[in-house]
Amino acid sequence: MRVHTESVQFKADQKLIDYIEKRLNKMDQFFDRIIEARVTLKLENSGQIKDKIAEVRLNVPGEQLIAKEASKTFEASVDAAAAALKRQLIRYKERLRNA
Repeated sequence: MRVHTESVQFKADQKLIDYIEKRLNKMDQFFDRIIEARVTLKLENSGQIKDKIAEVRLNVPGEQLIAKEASKTFEASVDAAAAALKRQLIRYKERLRNA
């Protein structure tokens, strides 16, 4: 699976990109036909709190699964998005199996 990472309004360091790739490559355990993953990292300034937003799009055959999460760190945002995508992948596999 290819993982494309895009950071908006800042430069993501290599350590963060490696973490994202390692975390998303674990998705192959749940569904082995994932085509690619697109990750968009954004900083949102809402008041004094700077939220870090991670939006992850997984391209699977015939569909695109999307999860968007905000947290204090990008790692936590990616972890939450990966958990949401895990549930979506399991549901997607069930639909394929029942069709």
